[in-house]
Amino acid sequence: MNRAFKEQLKEVNPLYLGFDKLQTLQVNLGDQCNLRCSHCHVGASPTGTESMGQEVIDRLIAFFARSPGLTLDVTGGCPEISPRFRYLFELTEGIAARRMVRSNLTIITEPGMEWLPDFYRRHRVVIIGSLPCYLKENVDRQRGEGVYDRSIEALRRLNAIGYGNSPLELNLVYNPGGDFVPGSQKQLADAYRQELGEQWGIRFNDLYTITNAPIGRFRAQLEEMGTYDRYVNLLARSFNPDAAGSIMCRSLISVGWNGNLYNCDFNQALGMPITADDGTVLTIEDLEAATRNGNEICLADHCYSCTAGEGSSCTGALVVEGC
Repeated sequence: MNRAFKEQLKEVNPLYLGFDKLQTLQVNLGDQCNLRCSHCHVGASPTGTESMGQEVIDRLIAFFARSPGLTLDVTGGCPEISPRFRYLFELTEGIAARRMVRSNLTIITEPGMEWLPDFYRRHRVVIIGSLPCYLKENVDRQRGEGVYDRSIEALRRLNAIGYGNSPLELNLVYNPGGDFVPGSQKQLADAYRQELGEQWGIRFNDLYTITNAPIGRFRAQLEEMGTYDRYVNLLARSFNPDAAGSIMCRSLISVGWNGNLYNCDFNQALGMPITADDGTVLTIEDLEAATRNGNEICLADHCYSCTAGEGSSCTGALVVEGC
């Protein structure tokens, strides 16, 4: 039986159990998506019904206006599908220090979404594009037939308007196609650059490796194969104390589509919100209270995915080889 993650983290440094300082507000606009990926931890699909409302969006914008220097990290589902996607980026112009969107890339190729690349460019949106492998068969197996070709087309369109060069930042995301921990982020980035560059002339800024958390559809897949326990044990055995202090939940708050607050997107998917001492769920109205230094972070054993190997966060490895 694995040692509880909370105990493991406390042994490295008790301070790591508490929130440090807010740097990133991650906003989940809902579970609507044009794809239905086999590894999706939020269960997004074309039949998703969750969508962030106007009142929550306006409260978010007001928070950014009174909290200078923060990063806005927009995710989903496919966030671009949200009817309030444009509104959020237009009204955070000049008040959020850095604004990112987590895109599945293929949305750019959907009919009626041709406006997206120019919108990204005009608002200097940092694109975090999901491309779980540089090989067609692996991408299509994980994300659906034809997704690789559409992703390549999207990347070529983005390169054509300057993405992949400063100041238009285009980063890609790798996640394993199975129950294993990612290899070296640096080596994978080199392989992506070689393969995508030679085959398609594609350029990008950085590659982020993100370990699959054993939740959502990926957990269901593991359980079906009978490998869930083995994978969780692998994550626990791969615990890296050097990654422990940089886990994203110490500087990030995730806002759910309904305005509830979480320590990360994984906790959101598991229905583990941030609560007050009396058990009341904290919402967008309670952001100041939720981001106090020292607040206890809601942890569980799925958190081992963030400290396995080189570590994992929404911006990739936490202990990068050669750094």
